[in-house]
Amino acid sequence: MGLNDTPSGERVHIGFFGRRNAGKSSVVNAVTGQELAVVSSTKGTTTDPVRKAMELLPLGPVLIIDTPGFDDEGALGEKRVQKTRQILNKTDIAVLVVDALEGYTACDRDLIRLFESKNIPYIAALNKSDLLHSLPQAGDNEIYVSAMTGAGIHELKERMARLSRTEDDGRRLVGDLLQPGDVAVLVTPIDSAAPKGRMILPQQQMIRDVLDAGAVNIVVKEDGLAQALRVLNKKPAMVITDSQAFQQVAAIVPEDIPLTSFSILMARYKGVLASAVAGAAAMKTIRDGDTVLISEGCTHHRQCGDIGTVKLPAWLRAYTGADFKFVTTSGTEFPEDLSPYVLILHCGACMLNPREMLYRTKCAMDQGVPMTNYGVAIAQMKGILKRSLSLFPDLAALV
Repeated sequence: MGLNDTPSGERVHIGFFGRRNAGKSSVVNAVTGQELAVVSSTKGTTTDPVRKAMELLPLGPVLIIDTPGFDDEGALGEKRVQKTRQILNKTDIAVLVVDALEGYTACDRDLIRLFESKNIPYIAALNKSDLLHSLPQAGDNEIYVSAMTGAGIHELKERMARLSRTEDDGRRLVGDLLQPGDVAVLVTPIDSAAPKGRMILPQQQMIRDVLDAGAVNIVVKEDGLAQALRVLNKKPAMVITDSQAFQQVAAIVPEDIPLTSFSILMARYKGVLASAVAGAAAMKTIRDGDTVLISEGCTHHRQCGDIGTVKLPAWLRAYTGADFKFVTTSGTEFPEDLSPYVLILHCGACMLNPREMLYRTKCAMDQGVPMTNYGVAIAQMKGILKRSLSLFPDLAALV
């Protein structure tokens, strides 16, 4: 996978915020070196968030997001402001673009309070500095820039890179659970939704992280697992399976070999595994007429046998015996009001960055709606959740 193929969930999300006509789009274009956003002296030119995945030195793979003015007006303007608030939930680094000629406004201060309340690292880019007769001393979170002349743009990117490093918490998918020379067996059914000739993203990411740990990948389909275990002359450190094959794989893998799933490890990577384990218990309480939300972080063409709309509802109905309803969302859609739902089943979130996944989890927690993920839910329904958490004894003890 090249730099340009880095999934959005692994990119640093950089949001540019500010009021109308502060020069957000001009600063975005200056930072990226591209005409990414339309620039105009007319207020409110940016009417929807503009996203661009790119390689931006010295940061690396990033997702740049140019947002509508936070002081937009009217009914339509309020909808644009709401979209900007939603962008905050996935922003790793915020750049507040301020008109240096006018200074901070109430709108700018509102945005700073939002950054701080959400613990988003930010820097204020004081734009149009070329029009000032002299530059007052900049504060710790400030830098003078000019989108027109390019002054301060390189320094702005350097400051953004330093903020990005503070966001790197050393998370690993599985590499920290392996020693050099260990063998990890990955069971990878060929998903019908995967493009021909390619594997689905979590499988690709897991293979790479095993290699980064200096360990050995053995990759098989579910019907080749038994043979692979027989010919290995070394007991695997673990077996990682697609959750849809959990039951079949559990019947093959000896009890003394740790068994888990891509989805469970992804939930850990995103920081939500503990809450997903706690939320799985709520599946037992589903009753006739209840509504379950099934939410996925990506958008894809639904096919026959789709996991979210076909398999999971069927398994859950068999597990609960209840005639419940379900609602599905995908991509950036996630309801603000979760009160209609008794449970949220969420995908592994490989296409969402950790900040957005933590936000969704917190929304559910704040509204008292249990939330779990596909892998945890399937393991619970197949009666092997405790076993699937054997790599994490503290969590296994809660089951």
